[in-house]
Amino acid sequence: MTEKTERLPVADSGRQYLRAGPPATPPFAAPGTPSVPPAPAPAPTAAAAGASRNAASPLSSRRPDPAAAGTGPKHGRVDGLLARLAGQWTVRSRVLSAVLMLSALGLLVAGTAAYALQRTNLNADVDDSLSRSFGELQTLLDTGIDPNTRTGFVEAEQLVYLVMQRTLPAPNEGMMGVQDGRAILVANDSVDVRLENDPELVSAVAGRAGSPSAQISTFSTSSTTYRAVTVPVQLAQDPQPTVFVLAFDTQAERSQLNQTFATFALISLGTLLLIAVVGWLLVGNLLQPVRRLRDTARQISDCDLSQRITVTGNDDLSDLGHTFNAMLDRLEGSFTSQRQLLDDVGHELRTPITIMQGHLELQDSADRADVDAVRGVALDELGRMRFLVDDLVTLAGSSRPDFVRVERSDIGRLTDEVLDKTRGLGSRTWLVDSRAEGVFRIDERRITQAWLQLAANAVKFSGEGSIVALGSRLEPEGLSLWVRDEGIGIPQADRKRIFDRFTRGANSNRAEGSGLGLTIVDAIVHAHGGIVELDSAPGRGSTFTMSIPHATQQPNEDP
Repeated sequence: MTEKTERLPVADSGRQYLRAGPPATPPFAAPGTPSVPPAPAPAPTAAAAGASRNAASPLSSRRPDPAAAGTGPKHGRVDGLLARLAGQWTVRSRVLSAVLMLSALGLLVAGTAAYALQRTNLNADVDDSLSRSFGELQTLLDTGIDPNTRTGFVEAEQLVYLVMQRTLPAPNEGMMGVQDGRAILVANDSVDVRLENDPELVSAVAGRAGSPSAQISTFSTSSTTYRAVTVPVQLAQDPQPTVFVLAFDTQAERSQLNQTFATFALISLGTLLLIAVVGWLLVGNLLQPVRRLRDTARQISDCDLSQRITVTGNDDLSDLGHTFNAMLDRLEGSFTSQRQLLDDVGHELRTPITIMQGHLELQDSADRADVDAVRGVALDELGRMRFLVDDLVTLAGSSRPDFVRVERSDIGRLTDEVLDKTRGLGSRTWLVDSRAEGVFRIDERRITQAWLQLAANAVKFSGEGSIVALGSRLEPEGLSLWVRDEGIGIPQADRKRIFDRFTRGANSNRAEGSGLGLTIVDAIVHAHGGIVELDSAPGRGSTFTMSIPHATQQPNEDP
């Protein structure tokens, strides 16, 4: 048997307080004898009222020693297992597993902490109950008078007998009086904890007979563990000491706590099962848009990009669906544009190739003049093909982020330089409608290219000596650059389509270019964040205006 002892603080001769109060029935009896009838006692006092732990006692929420609580799961091992199985689990399974693990961890931490605190409080409550159990004994020792006979106590056994009469043990608590190594006074049959039936405890308590003060100790025997207060009582008239023992069966106390938390564990398992079922259904419903996205992606091919996801709701997954549909729109537009480009390029290249092939097949190799004529036609068509390829390369680069690199440019100087360059395009009356004074952030090289392309178009569709005017103007909204001519004009039906690739107006013919000039102009202005505006009517000329706003001048700006 092991024993741990705590010596109580002693107020008077090492004796401590004992609970007191007249029980309804005698709580103890000598071994082998009938229960002793209760002695008359005064009305219960406040000390007596605290004799037993009532329903308001905190023992119902006792908390355990943290050291006795189990440890949590080994997270490293669990993470390693999840890593190995990650390739085999679905997202639904992984999300549900994570939720269950976090829920289980939360319940484990909460349960372990609550158990540890309850067990710690249980030990403290037991010691507090034992410490408050000396009031009656202290009072009797202080007065030395037996309240029944109004005479002084002669024997220690008589004093302990009276104290045990007035003590009502709590559940899992017992008491006895020990003298000469045997229990001479025991609790009556209504007390469940029979201290006298544990000879190891009786022997250990008998050794306390000579102790000078009361002590709270832990006694561990082969049957159970006790937390007990031992009070040696010895009177001057009685040389034989008697030890009063009041003890709790701590294993029985803790078994109630263990049963409570076993119930908590079962409820936690049921909670986890409910979370698993509800979580499986909920996660499956949340991932339904992802499954629709997967099914749609499986049906998409380079021949059919028309499939779209049906989007419902207004959350992150619905945003994903909208984003996916927008991506499909862009892909479909890109594929359609590529097919159209290939068709248009094939059509544009077929014509010069057919012309060259026809002339070569019909030429008379012996006729020097015919050979020179065919050579001229072939070189002319090859030159046209080279211009077409150059325009296609420029147009293909217009979608790159570095297609334009803006920097601060003097618009007045740029206007003068472009005017000087346009004079070589044709015999026209070149004018400047307006010349801006100031700086603006543009890609000067690309804007010059677009401006000259508009001037070249004006020369193509206007008569010799007619007016072709350039203009520039800085406005609060941005920069406006234009070319005005007095040419044949553009019908209303052609105003939008002339900006499409390989599209020409009704008043043009094939010999006048590749059909990509205005498309390149539109791409350059669009890369600056602007638009190309057209004001025209048949017979009164056309005005093409490039409008570039201020707000788009920050991207790709050179330092």
